[in-house]
Amino acid sequence: MIATLGTTFLRRRFLAADVVRLLTLVSVPVATVGWGATSFAVMSLALFGVVLPRMLGLRPVFDVAVCVLVLVAGWSSALEWYTSVFLWDKLIHIVLTGLLAALLAVVAADLRLVPHAPDAGRVSVAVLVFCAGLAIGSVWEMGEWLGHEFVDSRIYVGYDDTIGDLAADGLGGLLVGFALPWLAKDREVVRPPRR
Repeated sequence: MIATLGTTFLRRRFLAADVVRLLTLVSVPVATVGWGATSFAVMSLALFGVVLPRMLGLRPVFDVAVCVLVLVAGWSSALEWYTSVFLWDKLIHIVLTGLLAALLAVVAADLRLVPHAPDAGRVSVAVLVFCAGLAIGSVWEMGEWLGHEFVDSRIYVGYDDTIGDLAADGLGGLLVGFALPWLAKDREVVRPPRR
């Protein structure tokens, strides 16, 4: 798997998600200049989030969905939509975390830690992605708390928010988990040439 990441990323095929990747790259300096260091950190994380799907050779619809949602999530932080738009935070937690949990399941399957989604039962895959969603959500919530305590006290944290976000993360993982066997099919992985 590791050997194919670079060659798959560098394949010559242009994808619609590559436009979103370019927009994310441009967003890093724009968000930094306009909204400061916290936005730089968030957009840098978003940049990683849009590069990984291309490295994995994901199905184009999966690739575009992850990239668009990662970019929207990054700008939602910079523009403070999570605290100003009703239920926006929960919606992003459901959809984006579900997709990221599915992405994590693809990586785990490539590393042979779990069976590939098309080979495992649909319920087993959904439970796996549900757990991955909770894991991603837990790490994210710890990051929010650390950011609130040590970076910017305007980062919103609270018990009700954290529990609600984790519930949304699990729900997103479960829902996307049922779709993962379809999403994980037809990947375009490029093997490096043999020497």
